[in-house]
Amino acid sequence: MKIRNLIYIPAQRYLCVVFVTLLLTGCSKQLELISEENITDATFWKTANDYKLAANRLYQGLDRFGFEDTESDIAFNFPNSVSNGTLTVPETSSQWTNYYNNIRSCNNILEKGAGSTDNNIKRFVAEAKFFRAWYYWKLMRQFGGVPLITKVLNTDDAELFTPRSSQAETADFILRDLDEAQNDLPVQSDISNPEIGRISKGAALALRARVALYQGTWQKFSGGADANKYLDIAIAASQTVINSGTYALYDGNGAQSYRYLFIEAGDDSKESILDRRYARNILGHDMPYRYDGSGYNPTKKLADMYLDTTGLPITHAESVFEGYNTMVSEFQKRDPRMTMTMIVPGKLTTRVFFPVTAIANYPDKPQRNFNTGYILYKYMSEDAFANNSGQNGDASMFDYDRHLIRFAEVLLIYAEAVFEKNESISDADLNLSINVIRTRAGMPHLTNSFVGTNNLDMRTELRRERTIELALEGFRYDDVRRWRIAETEMAQDIKGIKIKGSAWQTYPLYSDPVYQNRTDADGFLIAETSRTFKANMHYVQPLPAREVAFYNTNGYSLEQNPNW
Repeated sequence: MKIRNLIYIPAQRYLCVVFVTLLLTGCSKQLELISEENITDATFWKTANDYKLAANRLYQGLDRFGFEDTESDIAFNFPNSVSNGTLTVPETSSQWTNYYNNIRSCNNILEKGAGSTDNNIKRFVAEAKFFRAWYYWKLMRQFGGVPLITKVLNTDDAELFTPRSSQAETADFILRDLDEAQNDLPVQSDISNPEIGRISKGAALALRARVALYQGTWQKFSGGADANKYLDIAIAASQTVINSGTYALYDGNGAQSYRYLFIEAGDDSKESILDRRYARNILGHDMPYRYDGSGYNPTKKLADMYLDTTGLPITHAESVFEGYNTMVSEFQKRDPRMTMTMIVPGKLTTRVFFPVTAIANYPDKPQRNFNTGYILYKYMSEDAFANNSGQNGDASMFDYDRHLIRFAEVLLIYAEAVFEKNESISDADLNLSINVIRTRAGMPHLTNSFVGTNNLDMRTELRRERTIELALEGFRYDDVRRWRIAETEMAQDIKGIKIKGSAWQTYPLYSDPVYQNRTDADGFLIAETSRTFKANMHYVQPLPAREVAFYNTNGYSLEQNPNW
């Protein structure tokens, strides 16, 4: 078991600096603790280590394991108000509050470090600039344009009522911060223990590529005029990461490398560009325990996206797809990533509650809602000690990292940006990007000739590749909105396995009339119906009502998103 010095710090341990940092028990002996009463700006902000301590706090807001794709059409656990169109204007928003709190911390570091010529201090100032971009990106993807606060505010500052910037202005601000940050950040290969996990130049470039692709495609499919400006940035940033030679896809477990990337084996691999890092007995998470059973169900929409082993969609006339007659037939002759993301019914695995002796896996009866019949395999540890921890009431043992930016995403960004800029992509660019991913997956390469011969659509295939490679990592909700297809995709029923007309019909769980009566005309389970997505409002979420009222009661205006 690898023990690491982490920079992610659990709350309520030791307060070293007001609003600055919380320390791990395992790291406390390395640092000189000063009582809170003695901390002032006069005694702090003197050394690079002070700036490092301040920057440490910013890592706390990095995404933990969660259920983000339940906000879309490829995952389900229970009805989600974002996914099914029942979201209402909230009084408050923890995301809004937390992101702006973190932005305030970033601004504080940037103000204190402004003009420093110390390269070590400049590094942590650059980290703060990266994180300011990160948290504004999180706001932008949810709300569109937001107020851009660039200084530490006091209660009497007029900037408390800064008006909203447009989404394009917000994107430009994020991209500028990332461009400036990367100049003072180290390359990944220069970061060694105990600093592994800190922000690198590659992370700034990769996030810049992500944001630019989002804004570029948003503009393109929403009738904006500046799509190519952003697509050019996405191409340049992703190409720089690719050409750096710093990153590569994880291949440490042969044909099963995609699966093992997402558990312990994939930690600190060359594919990792930005992770939320964990370590056993120091900072853990309970997601495999919560994912087990009906916690995070893939949907039929996702299952049907996986190609057959010849590279054809399963609906193609020449496909070798085996159909749905048996419990396992739809998993046969498919892209291997399908069975590294979902468990084939009956497959023997060690999982939560059964950490040592492998058992056959079949869908469990959900506690409150319908499942889809598909069982999550991605993120399931094979470590008996880790798997047993949740059962014993101690969920702190799961210690593998959550990959937030990985090299495969950069390859996908490059391919999509090139295609959307030019309405075409060369085989050479496909080999530089998509086919690197397909090689690891054990799938045939994508070529223009294959697309043409089989009457396929290149855009569809690029989007398919992105969806299945990044499945259940939280990208789908953003993707269907920036592609402007959400009103079609999100409004569809959430479906699962084929019950009627297949071997599932006699499986004890699905022979229950409650399931038999919840199937479509073709016999597929309907997990959720009556979903809506209103194109005139649901492409962005509503600002919290209390924030809007705060502006209004003080004689200012914070414009709510349209039709909310």
